Amino acid sequence: MSSSAVHVPVLLERVTELLAPACAAPGAVLVDATLGLAGHSLAMLDAHPGLRLIGLDRDPDARAEAARRIAAAGHADRATLVPAVFDELPQVLDSLGIDEVQGILFDLGVSSLQLDRPDRGFSYSADAPLDMRMDPTVGRTAADVVNTYSAGELARVLRVYGEERFAGRIASAIERERRREPFTRTARLAELVRSAIPAATRRTGGHPAKRTFQALRIEVNDELGVLERALPAALDALAVGGRVVVITFHSLEDRIVKQVLAAGAADRTPPEFPVPVPELAPVLRLVTRGGEAPSDAEVAANPRSASARVRAAERVRRAA
Repeated sequence: MSSSAVHVPVLLERVTELLAPACAAPGAVLVDATLGLAGHSLAMLDAHPGLRLIGLDRDPDARAEAARRIAAAGHADRATLVPAVFDELPQVLDSLGIDEVQGILFDLGVSSLQLDRPDRGFSYSADAPLDMRMDPTVGRTAADVVNTYSAGELARVLRVYGEERFAGRIASAIERERRREPFTRTARLAELVRSAIPAATRRTGGHPAKRTFQALRIEVNDELGVLERALPAALDALAVGGRVVVITFHSLEDRIVKQVLAAGAADRTPPEFPVPVPELAPVLRLVTRGGEAPSDAEVAANPRSASARVRAAERVRRAA
């Protein structure tokens, strides 16, 4: 495939600006924990000739395409691509003999390659097997979830991960229809969701199945659980002066990132103490003011960026 035609890295200029102070020195190491098609990483490798890249991705198609793009840009000798989920970062760094890194990037959610390959089953806009696994070789599929979860479990997934108002109605409809025939294709599920949602609601807010497909994808890939495990481990791997940058695409991800970074930037000295305790001082400095959104111009050029938010922090000291 020609990825240049489909892949537009979100918030590219801002991400490279945020990472630059930590990654400019020769020998600096950047971990792209969600490599995808390597758009952000390529920009960083181009900008910093002394930078080394460690790229993690569980998706073999993404790794292969990223490797092709990195080699074509002449950076293959400075890049190590690893088949791993990003909560495996400590093990990956240990296996490579790396104690600390200067930059870490998380670009969360589903990649352009996954969305633009209908056979992967991530999109409600084309009929495909109901899969949604980021690593298509292991684990349960979206069809497994849809066909085996109880109506109550399905409703919870749709309500919590998709923030779907009509989770109960959709779950009940799925339970009823799967008795007639198990779900195996995306088009049938998308049509069922459309028909389960009141007609007045269907007229606004985009495709009616958008929230259901998001919720199933998060459940299938344990995306929030992986993030909750990965982000603290990533911060532990940051050198003093190192930076972490996280791009999120929905409020559930952003809430986790906000809480973890805010905790690291807080002074934990008890309020009754007369002076700050150095050992309880913040370990992070917040670099962004809240979650920064893309510009109107970027959203117009790349509509997929509309819900993106970026947060960044810098390590200011080692934890005691």
